[in-house]
Amino acid sequence: MRRSLLALGALLLGGPVLAQNLDLSQGGPVEVTAVDGIEWRQQEQVVIARGQARATRGGVTVEADRLLARYRPRGGQAPAAARAPAEGPGGGGEIWRLEAEGNVVVTSATDRAEGDRAVYDMDQAVMVMTGGALRLTTPDNTLTARDSVEYWSQRRTAVARGNAVVVTNDGRRVRADTLVAHFAESAAPGATRPQPAATAPRQPGAQPGGPQQPSSIERVEAFGNVEIRTAEEVVRGDRGVYGPNSGLARLLGQVRITRGDNTLSGQEAIVNMQTGVARLVSAPGARVQGLVVPQGGQGLPGPGGGTPQPEAPR
Repeated sequence: MRRSLLALGALLLGGPVLAQNLDLSQGGPVEVTAVDGIEWRQQEQVVIARGQARATRGGVTVEADRLLARYRPRGGQAPAAARAPAEGPGGGGEIWRLEAEGNVVVTSATDRAEGDRAVYDMDQAVMVMTGGALRLTTPDNTLTARDSVEYWSQRRTAVARGNAVVVTNDGRRVRADTLVAHFAESAAPGATRPQPAATAPRQPGAQPGGPQQPSSIERVEAFGNVEIRTAEEVVRGDRGVYGPNSGLARLLGQVRITRGDNTLSGQEAIVNMQTGVARLVSAPGARVQGLVVPQGGQGLPGPGGGTPQPEAPR
Protein backbone atom coordinates (compact mmCIF):
# COMPACT_ATOMS: atom_id res chain seq x y z
CA MET A 1 0.00 0.00 0.00
CA ARG A 2 1.28 3.42 -0.91
CA ARG A 3 2.51 5.52 2.00
CA SER A 4 2.35 9.29 2.16
CA LEU A 5 5.49 11.05 3.33
CA LEU A 6 6.11 14.58 4.51
CA ALA A 7 9.54 15.76 5.65
CA LEU A 8 8.95 18.68 7.99
CA GLY A 9 12.44 19.98 7.41
CA ALA A 10 11.50 23.57 8.19
CA LEU A 11 9.92 22.76 11.55
CA LEU A 12 13.07 22.99 13.64
CA LEU A 13 13.73 23.61 17.31
CA GLY A 14 17.38 24.62 16.95
CA GLY A 15 20.45 22.76 18.16
CA PRO A 16 22.20 19.68 16.80
CA VAL A 17 20.35 16.57 15.72
CA LEU A 18 20.96 14.27 18.69
CA ALA A 19 19.03 11.28 19.97
CA GLN A 20 19.01 11.09 23.74
CA ASN A 21 16.91 8.20 24.98
CA LEU A 22 13.27 9.16 24.26
CA ASP A 23 14.03 12.87 23.87
CA LEU A 24 12.19 14.52 20.96
CA SER A 25 13.12 18.10 21.89
CA GLN A 26 16.72 18.12 20.62
CA GLY A 27 15.86 19.74 17.31
CA GLY A 28 16.20 18.62 13.73
CA PRO A 29 13.69 17.76 10.99
CA VAL A 30 10.67 15.56 11.69
CA GLU A 31 9.89 12.95 9.04
CA VAL A 32 6.25 11.84 9.03
CA THR A 33 4.83 8.87 7.11
CA ALA A 34 1.33 7.36 7.07
CA VAL A 35 -0.71 4.80 5.15
CA ASP A 36 -3.98 6.74 4.98
CA GLY A 37 -2.54 10.12 4.17
CA ILE A 38 -1.23 13.33 5.75
CA GLU A 39 -3.37 16.45 6.13
CA TRP A 40 -2.06 19.97 6.66
CA ARG A 41 -4.59 22.31 8.32
CA GLN A 42 -3.00 25.70 7.93
CA GLN A 43 -5.61 27.69 9.83
CA GLU A 44 -5.38 25.33 12.82
CA GLN A 45 -1.58 25.11 12.54
CA VAL A 46 -1.56 21.34 12.69
CA VAL A 47 -0.37 18.44 10.54
CA ILE A 48 -2.37 15.19 10.92
CA ALA A 49 -1.13 11.75 9.83
CA ARG A 50 -3.49 8.75 9.84
CA GLY A 51 -3.04 5.00 9.47
CA GLN A 52 0.16 3.41 10.81
CA ALA A 53 1.47 6.92 11.30
CA ARG A 54 5.12 7.39 12.15
CA ALA A 55 7.17 10.43 13.15
CA THR A 56 10.96 10.27 13.48
CA ARG A 57 13.36 12.86 14.85
CA GLY A 58 16.99 12.34 15.76
CA GLY A 59 16.82 8.59 16.35
CA VAL A 60 13.51 8.67 18.27
CA THR A 61 10.42 7.22 16.55
CA VAL A 62 6.75 7.66 17.50
CA GLU A 63 4.27 5.20 15.98
CA ALA A 64 0.49 5.41 16.39
CA ASP A 65 -2.82 5.08 14.58
CA ARG A 66 -3.00 8.89 14.40
CA LEU A 67 -0.41 11.62 14.87
CA LEU A 68 -0.94 15.37 15.27
CA ALA A 69 2.00 17.77 15.02
CA ARG A 70 1.09 21.26 16.22
CA TYR A 71 3.36 24.11 15.12
CA ARG A 72 3.85 27.87 15.53
CA PRO A 73 6.16 30.60 14.19
CA ARG A 74 9.76 29.76 14.94
CA GLY A 75 10.91 31.23 18.26
CA GLY A 76 7.50 32.59 19.25
CA GLN A 77 4.12 31.71 20.68
CA ALA A 78 1.16 30.60 18.62
CA PRO A 79 -0.47 33.71 17.10
CA ALA A 80 -3.95 34.89 18.04
CA ALA A 81 -6.84 33.71 15.88
CA ALA A 82 -7.19 37.12 14.26
CA ARG A 83 -3.62 37.07 12.97
CA ALA A 84 -2.29 35.24 9.95
CA PRO A 85 -1.60 31.54 10.50
CA ALA A 86 1.92 30.40 11.25
CA GLU A 87 4.03 29.22 8.40
CA GLY A 88 3.85 25.46 8.09
CA PRO A 89 5.98 22.85 6.32
CA GLY A 90 8.59 24.61 4.25
CA GLY A 91 7.91 27.98 5.90
CA GLY A 92 10.07 28.20 9.03
CA GLY A 93 7.72 27.13 11.82
CA GLU A 94 8.53 24.94 14.82
CA ILE A 95 6.68 21.99 16.32
CA TRP A 96 5.75 22.67 19.94
CA ARG A 97 3.47 19.71 20.62
CA LEU A 98 3.18 16.17 19.25
CA GLU A 99 0.08 14.07 20.00
CA ALA A 100 -0.18 10.34 19.33
CA GLU A 101 -3.40 8.34 19.57
CA GLY A 102 -4.03 4.60 19.42
CA ASN A 103 -1.45 1.82 19.86
CA VAL A 104 1.30 4.28 20.68
CA VAL A 105 4.90 3.05 20.69
CA VAL A 106 7.86 5.39 21.23
CA THR A 107 11.32 3.93 20.67
CA SER A 108 14.97 4.89 20.62
CA ALA A 109 18.02 2.70 20.10
CA THR A 110 17.70 1.34 23.65
CA ASP A 111 14.37 2.37 25.21
CA ARG A 112 10.69 1.76 24.49
CA ALA A 113 7.45 3.28 25.83
CA GLU A 114 3.94 1.98 25.15
CA GLY A 115 0.41 3.25 25.80
CA ASP A 116 -2.90 4.25 24.22
CA ARG A 117 -2.15 7.96 24.02
CA ALA A 118 0.93 10.16 24.31
CA VAL A 119 1.42 13.92 24.36
CA TYR A 120 4.93 15.35 23.97
CA ASP A 121 5.44 19.00 25.00
CA MET A 122 8.60 20.21 23.25
CA ASP A 123 8.94 23.32 25.45
CA GLN A 124 8.96 21.29 28.67
CA ALA A 125 10.66 18.24 27.10
CA VAL A 126 8.08 16.00 28.75
CA MET A 127 6.01 13.13 27.37
CA VAL A 128 2.85 12.00 29.17
CA MET A 129 1.43 8.60 28.27
CA THR A 130 -2.03 7.40 29.33
CA GLY A 131 -4.35 4.48 28.64
CA GLY A 132 -4.05 0.77 29.21
CA ALA A 133 -0.91 -1.37 29.48
CA LEU A 134 1.41 1.57 30.17
CA ARG A 135 5.02 0.48 30.01
CA LEU A 136 8.48 2.04 29.88
CA THR A 137 11.23 -0.47 29.11
CA THR A 138 14.98 0.17 29.40
CA PRO A 139 17.75 -2.42 29.02
CA ASP A 140 17.79 -3.24 32.75
CA ASN A 141 14.35 -2.22 34.11
CA THR A 142 10.65 -2.21 33.23
CA LEU A 143 8.33 0.45 34.65
CA THR A 144 4.54 -0.02 34.48
CA ALA A 145 1.57 1.96 35.77
CA ARG A 146 -2.22 2.12 35.68
CA ASP A 147 -2.92 5.86 35.32
CA SER A 148 -0.01 7.58 33.58
CA VAL A 149 3.70 7.52 32.83
CA GLU A 150 5.58 10.82 32.50
CA TYR A 151 9.01 10.97 30.89
CA TRP A 152 11.01 14.17 31.58
CA SER A 153 13.91 13.78 29.18
CA GLN A 154 15.98 16.80 30.25
CA ARG A 155 15.50 16.04 33.94
CA ARG A 156 16.22 12.36 33.22
CA THR A 157 13.23 11.35 35.30
CA ALA A 158 10.19 9.13 34.79
CA VAL A 159 7.07 9.27 36.98
CA ALA A 160 4.65 6.33 37.09
CA ARG A 161 1.27 6.89 38.76
CA GLY A 162 -1.32 4.39 39.91
CA ASN A 163 -0.30 0.88 40.98
CA ALA A 164 3.20 1.63 39.72
CA VAL A 165 5.75 -1.20 39.53
CA VAL A 166 9.43 -1.28 38.64
CA VAL A 167 10.96 -4.68 37.89
CA THR A 168 14.63 -5.40 37.19
CA ASN A 169 15.76 -8.03 34.72
CA ASP A 170 16.69 -10.35 37.59
CA GLY A 171 13.20 -10.15 39.12
CA ARG A 172 13.57 -7.54 41.87
CA ARG A 173 10.27 -5.68 42.24
CA VAL A 174 9.08 -2.48 43.94
CA ARG A 175 5.41 -1.42 43.93
CA ALA A 176 3.80 1.84 45.11
CA ASP A 177 1.04 4.33 44.33
CA THR A 178 3.67 6.56 42.69
CA LEU A 179 7.21 5.77 41.58
CA VAL A 180 9.78 8.36 40.53
CA ALA A 181 12.72 6.86 38.62
CA HIS A 182 15.90 8.91 38.26
CA PHE A 183 18.16 7.91 35.37
CA ALA A 184 21.94 8.11 35.47
CA GLU A 185 23.61 10.78 33.38
CA SER A 186 24.93 9.57 30.03
CA ALA A 187 28.69 9.36 29.83
CA ALA A 188 30.53 11.96 27.78
CA PRO A 189 31.42 10.98 24.21
CA GLY A 190 34.42 8.67 24.21
CA ALA A 191 34.15 7.87 27.92
CA THR A 192 33.74 4.33 29.17
CA ARG A 193 30.86 3.38 31.40
CA PRO A 194 29.86 0.17 33.20
CA GLN A 195 27.09 -1.65 31.39
CA PRO A 196 24.21 -3.53 33.06
CA ALA A 197 24.25 -7.31 33.01
CA ALA A 198 21.53 -7.48 30.35
CA THR A 199 21.89 -4.84 27.68
CA ALA A 200 20.03 -4.40 24.43
CA PRO A 201 22.28 -4.71 21.39
CA ARG A 202 23.55 -1.42 20.06
CA GLN A 203 21.77 -0.34 16.92
CA PRO A 204 23.61 0.79 13.77
CA GLY A 205 24.60 4.42 14.12
CA ALA A 206 24.48 4.49 17.93
CA GLN A 207 27.78 5.73 19.33
CA PRO A 208 29.33 4.18 22.45
CA GLY A 209 29.32 6.70 25.31
CA GLY A 210 27.17 9.07 23.26
CA PRO A 211 23.59 10.28 23.64
CA GLN A 212 22.08 6.91 22.75
CA GLN A 213 23.49 5.08 25.77
CA PRO A 214 20.99 2.94 27.73
CA SER A 215 18.77 4.60 30.34
CA SER A 216 20.14 3.13 33.56
CA ILE A 217 17.98 3.83 36.64
CA GLU A 218 20.18 4.91 39.53
CA ARG A 219 17.45 5.69 42.10
CA VAL A 220 13.74 5.00 42.56
CA GLU A 221 11.61 6.98 45.01
CA ALA A 222 8.35 5.33 46.11
CA PHE A 223 5.32 7.04 47.65
CA GLY A 224 2.15 5.51 49.09
CA ASN A 225 1.49 1.86 49.91
CA VAL A 226 5.05 0.82 49.11
CA GLU A 227 5.55 -2.92 48.81
CA ILE A 228 8.72 -4.94 48.28
CA ARG A 229 8.65 -8.71 47.92
CA THR A 230 11.63 -10.96 48.44
CA ALA A 231 11.75 -14.74 48.22
CA GLU A 232 10.43 -15.16 51.78
CA GLU A 233 9.19 -11.77 52.97
CA VAL A 234 6.84 -8.93 52.15
CA VAL A 235 7.91 -5.48 53.34
CA ARG A 236 5.45 -2.57 53.34
CA GLY A 237 5.75 1.09 54.23
CA ASP A 238 4.49 4.58 53.50
CA ARG A 239 7.45 5.69 51.40
CA GLY A 240 10.86 4.48 50.37
CA VAL A 241 13.92 4.78 48.16
CA TYR A 242 15.62 2.01 46.19
CA GLY A 243 19.03 1.88 44.52
CA PRO A 244 19.10 -0.77 41.74
CA ASN A 245 22.90 -0.74 41.60
CA SER A 246 23.34 -1.49 45.30
CA GLY A 247 20.20 -3.59 45.57
CA LEU A 248 19.27 -1.81 48.82
CA ALA A 249 15.90 -0.31 49.66
CA ARG A 250 14.99 1.87 52.65
CA LEU A 251 11.34 2.04 53.75
CA LEU A 252 9.90 4.57 56.20
CA GLY A 253 6.60 5.12 58.00
CA GLN A 254 4.33 2.35 59.32
CA VAL A 255 6.76 -0.33 58.18
CA ARG A 256 5.76 -3.95 58.46
CA ILE A 257 7.80 -7.04 57.59
CA THR A 258 5.79 -10.21 57.07
CA ARG A 259 7.08 -13.75 56.68
CA GLY A 260 4.25 -16.27 56.76
CA ASP A 261 2.38 -15.69 60.03
CA ASN A 262 5.28 -13.74 61.55
CA THR A 263 5.32 -9.95 61.52
CA LEU A 264 7.58 -7.15 62.69
CA SER A 265 6.51 -3.50 62.69
CA GLY A 266 8.33 -0.22 63.16
CA GLN A 267 9.19 3.05 61.45
CA GLU A 268 12.15 2.08 59.27
CA ALA A 269 13.45 -0.99 57.47
CA ILE A 270 16.41 -1.84 55.27
CA VAL A 271 15.87 -4.45 52.55
CA ASN A 272 18.75 -6.08 50.71
CA MET A 273 17.00 -7.20 47.53
CA GLN A 274 20.06 -9.10 46.33
CA THR A 275 20.17 -11.38 49.38
CA GLY A 276 16.45 -11.20 50.26
CA VAL A 277 17.19 -10.08 53.84
CA ALA A 278 14.95 -7.44 55.42
CA ARG A 279 15.97 -5.75 58.67
CA LEU A 280 13.86 -3.54 60.91
CA VAL A 281 15.74 -0.53 62.28
CA SER A 282 15.08 0.93 65.72
CA ALA A 283 14.40 4.66 65.51
CA PRO A 284 15.47 6.90 68.45
CA GLY A 285 12.72 7.02 71.04
CA ALA A 286 10.62 4.39 69.22
CA ARG A 287 10.06 0.71 69.84
CA VAL A 288 9.78 -2.08 67.33
CA GLN A 289 7.08 -4.70 67.75
CA GLY A 290 6.85 -8.27 66.58
CA LEU A 291 4.52 -11.22 66.48
CA VAL A 292 6.35 -14.51 66.07
CA VAL A 293 4.36 -17.68 65.53
CA PRO A 294 6.47 -20.80 66.29
CA GLN A 295 6.43 -23.13 63.31
CA GLY A 296 9.61 -25.09 63.91
CA GLY A 297 11.46 -22.98 61.33
CA GLN A 298 13.48 -19.85 61.35
CA GLY A 299 11.89 -16.67 62.65
CA LEU A 300 12.30 -13.14 61.50
CA PRO A 301 15.56 -11.35 62.22
CA GLY A 302 15.32 -8.92 65.10
CA PRO A 303 16.32 -5.25 64.90
CA GLY A 304 19.91 -6.10 65.74
CA GLY A 305 20.03 -9.61 64.34
CA GLY A 306 21.39 -10.99 61.14
CA THR A 307 24.50 -9.89 59.38
CA PRO A 308 25.34 -6.18 59.39
CA GLN A 309 23.84 -4.41 56.39
CA PRO A 310 25.52 -1.64 54.40
CA GLU A 311 23.96 1.79 54.57
CA ALA A 312 20.85 2.19 52.42
CA PRO A 313 20.79 4.67 49.55
CA ARG A 314 19.53 8.14 50.49
